[in-house]
Amino acid sequence: MSRGKKNTSHLLGLGLDNDDGHKRVTQADQFSILGGSEETHDKMTESLVKTFEDLKNSGKKLEDVETKELSYLLEKNTPKS
Repeated sequence: MSRGKKNTSHLLGLGLDNDDGHKRVTQADQFSILGGSEETHDKMTESLVKTFEDLKNSGKKLEDVETKELSYLLEKNTPKS
């Protein structure tokens, strides 16, 4: 048992479609996004920001949400092409 250690969750988004040579990194308290084209990186950022807004509005934290609900929120908040 560890004392004083807080259980935290963090989401990591990886964009693998970058061919323009730019290195894109976005970091927040509970998520990080690395790589991707400008469009992909922006879409991932928007998806995660909206997902965390939904969690906050429902009074939930990332640590508390079930995988199925998180998956639903991410899909709901992903911009359509």
